[in-house]
Amino acid sequence: MLESRLDKLLKNFLEKGPSGVALSVKKDNQTLYENYFGYADLHKKKTITDKTIYRIYSMSKVVTCVAGLQLLEQGEFLLTDPLSDYLPEFKDMKVLENGKLIEADRDILIKDLFTMTSGITYGGEATEVERMTSKVMAEVRDKKESEQRSKLRELTIALANNPLEFHPGSHWKYGLSHDVIGALIEEVTGMSFGTYLDEHIFQPLKMNDTFFKIPVAKKNRLAALYDRKETGELVENTWLDSDAEPIAVFESGGAGLHATLEDYQKFAHCLAKGGTIEGVTILSKNTIELMAQNHLPDDMLPELGWNYDNGYGYGLGVRVMTDQTKGGSNSTLGEFGWSGLAGTYVFIDPHKQLSAVYMQQMLPNFEFYHQPRIRNVIYGGISEGGK
Repeated sequence: MLESRLDKLLKNFLEKGPSGVALSVKKDNQTLYENYFGYADLHKKKTITDKTIYRIYSMSKVVTCVAGLQLLEQGEFLLTDPLSDYLPEFKDMKVLENGKLIEADRDILIKDLFTMTSGITYGGEATEVERMTSKVMAEVRDKKESEQRSKLRELTIALANNPLEFHPGSHWKYGLSHDVIGALIEEVTGMSFGTYLDEHIFQPLKMNDTFFKIPVAKKNRLAALYDRKETGELVENTWLDSDAEPIAVFESGGAGLHATLEDYQKFAHCLAKGGTIEGVTILSKNTIELMAQNHLPDDMLPELGWNYDNGYGYGLGVRVMTDQTKGGSNSTLGEFGWSGLAGTYVFIDPHKQLSAVYMQQMLPNFEFYHQPRIRNVIYGGISEGGK
């Protein structure tokens, strides 16, 4: 029953949107579902397969936060520590308030990075701080590589010269906070961020097709990215790969990873199994429980926007199901995950040892349509025994 329902759902997605889709569902020690439909490249008529590589964009954030929490488990820092204890450029930050620079009420804490309450934004045009951040991104992108500092650290130093959009801990806003976690990891470990991820997550889990920069020999496996016009026509998007911020600038913990469906599912299902799979532990069950609970006060939850409207709170870098009635969702309380700009999606349920990973490459991503349906069909299917 589950297989036929998911096949029908994914084919329906193809009729109305992306060129190709892929989905993997695992529960306990079994693969309940794995299938691929459509094309990785429409022009070349190259079908989606288990070897296809995708830009996972913000699903990189879950990996970054797990990496940061590994260091928490090792006693390298506390969530309640001031960020400036490790990255001194963030000491004595200013806030831009009503056009004036004022002293921040308190330090940015490391927890503020995980929970997106730091006051650090993405680049954009909605606010003055967003415009300033866009300028910083352009400057870092164009700056030559330094032998003294990584591009990631160059970014944090430049960001720290900007004011914050709000006092730390006072609001939730999606931004470059998780990229700063990458720099924190570099500072604490003395390793490049990419090397740390490779040695402590990718290699142990045998995620051989996950990386920031795709090796030349594997570039032919990267799926094309498409813009969907209002007419339904799919037009290949080539500019985002070459000129995006922050993806093209540095090893972006917020948006820069590429992965196959199988690789990301290895990571997701390890978390669903309590952090240990096939004898490999990347995080303890206790820390996953800390990660996957709401960390925001009630008055801040509406700032989550779409996530809040669908019954989610926000944990340490992940959305967390807190209200099934608000979202009309049949998933488990405590189910957590995130999504990516081009429509990729992961949910993880340690209570049922269940994980699902969905891949596509399209803008706009239709996540408001795809994600709740994927989730409801899967949970409806496993209640019938997963058949």
